[in-house]
Amino acid sequence: QVQLVESGGGLVQAGGSLRLSCAASGNIFRVNTMAWYRLAPGKQRELVATITSGGSTNYTDSVKGRFTISRDNAKNTVYLQMNLQMNSLKSEDTAVYYCNANDKWTYRDYWGQGTQVTVSS
Repeated sequence: QVQLVESGGGLVQAGGSLRLSCAASGNIFRVNTMAWYRLAPGKQRELVATITSGGSTNYTDSVKGRFTISRDNAKNTVYLQMNLQMNSLKSEDTAVYYCNANDKWTYRDYWGQGTQVTVSS
């Protein structure tokens, strides 16, 4: 089992910045790729960014150049953290953001509870 807890959401004006964090605990040695998804009202869930255990990253086109995903792969710990630095925020970034982790043995997906990001124009 892997437990994920997001933090850092909030209300910000357009053009501002927020930093989301996702703290993973439990069987973190089984975590491979981690990701941020978002769900906006009336829209489908969207994959925002991914990061592998090796540090390779990918972003959806709409956030490239504005968002940065990072991951703390400190060894010999029972704690793993993933971050999403969001700059130059736009109203269309408003959504609930979810942390996701994939188990490299079972391919099971784990999810956090979500954190609300609201960008006012």
